[in-house]
Amino acid sequence: MDNYQKRGYLNSDFRLFHLTDTKKQDFEYHYHDFDKIIIFIRGSVTYRIEGCTYQLKPYDILLVGHNDIHKPDIDSSVPYERIIVYLSPGFLLAYRSDSYDLSTCFQKSKELHSHVLRIHSMEKSDLYRTLANLEYACTHEGYARDLYCQVVFLEFMIQLNRASLDNRVQYLPPVTGDRRILIIMDYINSHLTEEITVDTIAEACYISRYHLMHLFKGETGYTLFDYITEKRLAMARDLLKSGTPVTEACFRSGFKNYSTFFRAYKKHFHVSPSEAVKDRGNV
Repeated sequence: MDNYQKRGYLNSDFRLFHLTDTKKQDFEYHYHDFDKIIIFIRGSVTYRIEGCTYQLKPYDILLVGHNDIHKPDIDSSVPYERIIVYLSPGFLLAYRSDSYDLSTCFQKSKELHSHVLRIHSMEKSDLYRTLANLEYACTHEGYARDLYCQVVFLEFMIQLNRASLDNRVQYLPPVTGDRRILIIMDYINSHLTEEITVDTIAEACYISRYHLMHLFKGETGYTLFDYITEKRLAMARDLLKSGTPVTEACFRSGFKNYSTFFRAYKKHFHVSPSEAVKDRGNV
């Protein structure tokens, strides 16, 4: 099985980095248990997220949800500069009310199968003025620094969601070699907790079994079964974090056999499900 690792860590509500790489870097497919916002500044980068491919332009904003499998393909002949914000999904939920939801831009991203927002020039001033303030707040010491970072970050998220809702940013249509990939992924994610076989997917998506497997591997870089397993493991991890008992998390995430779940979870996360529960309790 290909190993799509969970990378990165988050020990606070959000973290911000301004990075420039000039050396060759090869990234494997991976995912995080936090949401990620990337503001692309310069370089030559093709980003692959959940079967969708995007050729980035300066000031594109990428929305990578937690558990989204992704990787960048980077041309190392030119510097790759970007600003990255890692944020806890629970942080955004804490600010949801009947009249607003700061995760709306992520929800719209999933609905449209588009992970990249392209900003019109008239909108850039508002968003990037706030972004510049956020970067300064997070990288300079001062009175109530953590609180100030949080306040400015909330302003950035408000500006981003306003631009999204008012259609002042463009959600880029994904570029894929075959649009059926998105239909296949939709089917898998909608039936993740059910019995899924190659035949059931092939029948639902009107494609032959043989062509389905080769198409999925060729377009996404990973096998059909690896993708399903990764998604189920990510769901199980989220359930465990929410306090769901281990056995219940196993079956609610689509695994039919506990021993299979146990081995897969420990191999991928390097801890057993029960150890993950203990670690949660020690946080």
